[in-house]
Amino acid sequence: MSTIIDRLSEGKFTLIAEIGVNYYDIAKKEGISAMDAAKLMVKEAKDAGIHAVKFQTYKAGTLAAKASPSYWDLTEESTTSQYELFKKFDSFGYEEYKELKNYCDEIGIEFLSTAFDYESADYLDELMEVYKISSSDLSNIPFIEYQAKKDKPILLSIGASELEEIERAVDTIRAHNDNQIILLHCVLEYPTPLEHANLLKIQTLKEQFTDLIIGYSDHTKPTESNDVIKTAYNLGAICVEKHFTLDKTLKGNDHYHAMDPDDARRILKDIETLDMIRGNKELKCLETEQTARLNARRSIVSNGLIKAGSEITESMLTYKRPGTGISPDRIHEVTGKKAAFDIADDTIITEDMLTD
Repeated sequence: MSTIIDRLSEGKFTLIAEIGVNYYDIAKKEGISAMDAAKLMVKEAKDAGIHAVKFQTYKAGTLAAKASPSYWDLTEESTTSQYELFKKFDSFGYEEYKELKNYCDEIGIEFLSTAFDYESADYLDELMEVYKISSSDLSNIPFIEYQAKKDKPILLSIGASELEEIERAVDTIRAHNDNQIILLHCVLEYPTPLEHANLLKIQTLKEQFTDLIIGYSDHTKPTESNDVIKTAYNLGAICVEKHFTLDKTLKGNDHYHAMDPDDARRILKDIETLDMIRGNKELKCLETEQTARLNARRSIVSNGLIKAGSEITESMLTYKRPGTGISPDRIHEVTGKKAAFDIADDTIITEDMLTD
C-alpha cells in the first residue's frame, strides 16, 4: 500500500522530501559513506514527520549529452555542464536502492525515486508503489508511456509546460493506466524567486483537471513563515514535494533551495494549524456558537403594557435580545392572538402568554 495515495485519497496533506542525490554531499561533509548518508537523511525525514522520501535514479551518460549546458544558479552550483554534474551523483544502482527501500520499510516511511531511463524504471518497479515523472520528461511521450504501462499511480511534475503538453502527457498515461494521477505545479527555476512562484496556476489546474489530484513541487527557498507552501495548500495543492537536505549552507546541487528537518516540522505544524482554522464546509451553526446564538439573537418583546384579553397587534411589539423567546420570524404567529394575562412592558413574549 502507498502512504502517499492513501493520504491523498482521504484529502490529507502529504509532504514528500526529495532527497534526490543530496546525500552525496552530506556523506562528504560527515565523513561517512553515501549509503549511510542516504539512510541518515531518510531517518531525519521520518523523525520530522515527513510522509515519503524520493530519490533520483539516473546515469549521466543516458541522461545528458556531454555538451548539455547548465540551467541553475551558478553562484550556488558552479558546474556548467549537466553531464559533469550528474556524473558526480550516479553511482547507485538496483542493489543500493533496494537497500534504501528496505530501510524505509523498516522505519515506516514510503520510498520512491524518479527514474530517468528505461533500466531504472524497470528495476524500481518492484521497489515503489508510485512512479514519479520529472518535468524534464513531460514531452518524452515514449518514456511516459513506458512508465504508465507499469500500472501504478503517477506523480507528474509539469514545470515549464504548456496546457497542450500537460493534456498530451495525461492522455498518454490514461491510455494505459487508470490509477491516480497527481499533477504537481512546478517552476523550473533553481531557486524559484517568490515573484515567480505563480501559485494561482494550482487553482487553474484544479478547474482544468477535475478528476486528478493537484499538488506542488516547490523550488523556492524556505522561509520562516512558509507562506508559499501554505498558500499552495489553500489553493488546493494537498501534495507537496520539496527538496530535502541536512545542511542548507552546502554549495552545489539542491541544498540551497531545500528544506531541512526543522523546516519540515514547521511546514507540517503550519498545515495542521491551517486545517484547524479552515474547519469544514458544512453550512450550519457550530456547537460552540449555540450560547452566543441564543443570547445575541432577538425575541419578540412587549412594547408597553398589554392588557389581558387584548388582541395583539404589531405596534404592541418590538424585538430585543436575548433570543430565548419567540423569534421575530414568527411575528405573524403572535399578532392576532390575545394576551392570556397582563403582560408588562419590556417582557419577552413566550407561548404561555398567548391565547386564541
